[in-house]
Amino acid sequence: MGNFKELLAYKKAFQLAMEIFKVTCNFPADEKYGLTSQIRRSSRSVCSNFAEGYRKRRYKAHFISKLTDADMENTETMVWIDFALSCEYIDRDTRIKLYQQSEEIGKLLSYMIDHPEKFIWKE
Repeated sequence: MGNFKELLAYKKAFQLAMEIFKVTCNFPADEKYGLTSQIRRSSRSVCSNFAEGYRKRRYKAHFISKLTDADMENTETMVWIDFALSCEYIDRDTRIKLYQQSEEIGKLLSYMIDHPEKFIWKE
């Protein structure tokens, strides 16, 4: 199996992280070390946990563990999206768009967690 960057889950997670970066550029300066930092960190962490897990796919349990970490970070991102809406830093349409992307990533990660045999190394 090729590079982790070729997998749809990674591509979509990276795309969401970049969209979140762009959206958060308009957040208030006083949120720099608060909401802005948190939502950027969690969305990027989906990608990094995914990549780490993919490199450890020789070990089924470790692979699944890192994917569940990625899923956890994806869920955390959804919480920060809700805060951004409640604080009126984003509008409802932006929230819906980001949430839909996050939900799709969650489904892809869940599939990989439930079917690790399709992704782990076979010796």
